[in-house]
Amino acid sequence: MRKSVSVACVLFMCAAAVFAQTVTLRWAYWGSESRIKRSQQAIDLFMAANPGIAVNPEVSGGTGDHFNKVDTQIAGGSGPDIIQMGGNINDYVKRGVLLPLDKYVGTILNTSVIDPSAIESGTIDGHLYGVSTGVTMPALVYNKSLLQRVGAPFPKVSMTYAEFRAYLVSLKSKLPAGVYPMQDIGALSSNSTPFGYWTRYNGTPLYNAATNSTAVTAAAAQKYLELFKDYRDNGLIPPPDVAAGYAETNADTSMLIAGKAAIGFIWTNQLAGYQAATKDELELIEFPGAAATKALWQAPSQFYTVNKNSKNPELAVKFINFLVNSPEAAKVLGNDRGASASATARAAGSTNVNDRKVLEYLNVSGPHSSKETDHVPNDTEFNSTLFLIYQKVAFGQISPAAGGQQIHDLIVRLIKK
Repeated sequence: MRKSVSVACVLFMCAAAVFAQTVTLRWAYWGSESRIKRSQQAIDLFMAANPGIAVNPEVSGGTGDHFNKVDTQIAGGSGPDIIQMGGNINDYVKRGVLLPLDKYVGTILNTSVIDPSAIESGTIDGHLYGVSTGVTMPALVYNKSLLQRVGAPFPKVSMTYAEFRAYLVSLKSKLPAGVYPMQDIGALSSNSTPFGYWTRYNGTPLYNAATNSTAVTAAAAQKYLELFKDYRDNGLIPPPDVAAGYAETNADTSMLIAGKAAIGFIWTNQLAGYQAATKDELELIEFPGAAATKALWQAPSQFYTVNKNSKNPELAVKFINFLVNSPEAAKVLGNDRGASASATARAAGSTNVNDRKVLEYLNVSGPHSSKETDHVPNDTEFNSTLFLIYQKVAFGQISPAAGGQQIHDLIVRLIKK
């Protein structure tokens, strides 16, 4: 009896010791159901190869919810270990939230197989703060199956703005009541992307960090608002109250996926998630005017970053290295967070039809792109306030001229802030 008790105690103590040695990493990111499934597959692979390390995902549906939650956690001293960042990474570096990763390069983090441009995009003030999850490009996505059902022609991949408007008009005549040619891409919570494209196309880029200035005038911003007012007045995009019914933060809240619009906006890395949410076939085309102006751009989709106050920074970097460079991780993550910038990850290849569509699109749109414009300081506030100004114009509360002046004043204020 005594022997069996002592053996049981030994077994209990061993199990307790193993449990005590388990380290938990918290990974905060945003995304749809498709991204959640892919990310969990990568987590499972990592934990199987690294006993004693548990990764706990903390997922938000969109960027707004994600950063609000992360900011609250950081302010309370309980921020996650790994934080997914977007174009606002500079703001978090300035706030002193993120850990420089330089000392891990060459040991825990292998950057030698990552494209130099991807490393450059995450390097701020001479230090590496973020590892690019991959590259992505803005795109318009259309429901090919819907167009086939109503007998409408497919749009060309590259069009001028005049050609694009004419196509929307012809498409409207084919669609049933309650289905619009295009979603209101100006009403996105992340509407600085279509607005940023317009300013590049218009020859008035948003921000120049070197001169700390903007080329956007009130008149230039007014043109943007008038463009969508024309679309709205002619039924080419939905009325503001209809558009407001779709959050457009991911595929689950998309007007396109709900079958109420034929054309929408996504980043190329989102194609798989949107396609997974519908039985209809989706295809990609460029924003109008890209071929003539090279106003498109390739961008790091997101960044993996480490909280400066993480208690396990080495393990956090180890997990990031796995996500970025592991062929096994690449196979399950696909292009969801961008086309991989790591040679070892790309070597895994892909038989996925959505990944191939993204590559085909990049082959066309790549030559129609140029260096990304600098992000306006205080990027998150710019997005949210630009959205409010756009909505006031859409609902007729202010004129496009007044909205253009408010957008100009907003950019100037954020630059000086």
